[in-house]
Amino acid sequence: MRVAVIGAGVSGLSTAQSIYEQYHSIVSPLTIEVYADRFTPLTTSDGAAGLWQPYLYDKGNIQETKWNKETFDYLLSCLSSPESIRMGVFLQSGYNLCTESVPDPSFNDIVLGFRKLTERELQMFPGYNYGWFNTSLMVEGKTYLPWLMDWLQRRGVQFYHRKIESFKELAETGADVVINCTGIRSGELQPDPELKPGRGQIVKVDAPWLKHWILTHNFTTGVYNSPYIIPGSRLVTVGGIFQLGNWSEQNNSTDHKKIWEDACQLEPSLKHARIVEDWAGLRPVRSKVRLEREAIQCGTATIEV
Repeated sequence: MRVAVIGAGVSGLSTAQSIYEQYHSIVSPLTIEVYADRFTPLTTSDGAAGLWQPYLYDKGNIQETKWNKETFDYLLSCLSSPESIRMGVFLQSGYNLCTESVPDPSFNDIVLGFRKLTERELQMFPGYNYGWFNTSLMVEGKTYLPWLMDWLQRRGVQFYHRKIESFKELAETGADVVINCTGIRSGELQPDPELKPGRGQIVKVDAPWLKHWILTHNFTTGVYNSPYIIPGSRLVTVGGIFQLGNWSEQNNSTDHKKIWEDACQLEPSLKHARIVEDWAGLRPVRSKVRLEREAIQCGTATIEV
C-alpha cells in the first residue's frame, strides 16, 4: 500500500508518524511518502511558539477536546524519555488573564495544576481582574519538525519537495491513500469555503529572565487580538495579532508597533529585551476541525482521501 501525505508541518509529519506506528507491522508492503512545497524551517509550525493551549472553549465540539487531551497525554508521556529534549518538548507554566470573569476553559482538567489566580497575583497585571495559572507543555516546531523528519527518514519514509496541485497527480503515480495536511492551503485541493486565514505576527526576543508565559484574553477585541508572551527554550515569543481573512505573510511595521507596545505595557521589563526577529504566518481558521474520508475516482483508479 502506498500512502501519500501532503504537507510537512506538524500535522503532516505527525500523521506520517502515526500511520507508520499503527500499520507498519500489519500492512506489508507499506510505503509512506510526504509531499510539500515547504519543509522545516519554512512552515507555519516553525514560527509558532509551540505552547499547548487550544481555544478557551470547544463550543460543544467534544471530539476536539478529546483529541486535545490525547495530544497532551502523548506529549506528557514523552517527558519520561531523554529524547524529549531533542524533540523540543518540555513543561512550561504561566498565566491566563481576562478582563472579566469567565467560565473555566474546556481544557481545565487536561492541563496540570489548574487554579484560579489570587487577588495578590492579579495585582501584578493592571487591567485584568480574573484569570488562572496552570502548567502546560511546549512543543517547539523548529526542534520538533527536524526530529520528526529524522524519525521518519530512519524508517524509510520518502520526502518530495514539490507542490501538489491535485489529488489526481498522486493517483496517477499509484498512491492508494492520500491525506491532506496542508493547513490554510488545503482549500486549494478540496474546496472549503469556511476555511479562512487568521494572520498572526510575532516578535522573537532575547529575554532569558522571563520564565512564565502570559496570555491575555479580551472578549471585545476577540481571540489572539490582545498581547501574549511565551518564553521558549532560547527565545521569547511576543504576539497579539489575529486578522481574519488577511493572506499576507509579510511583516507589517504597524502591527509590530502595536504588538511591542502592548507587550511592554503587560511586561515592562521587555523594554530591555533584544529583538531577534519578526515573523508572520497564517493560522487555518474554521468553526471546527475538518476530518473527512472520501473515495475519489481518478480515471480508472479509486483513491481514499
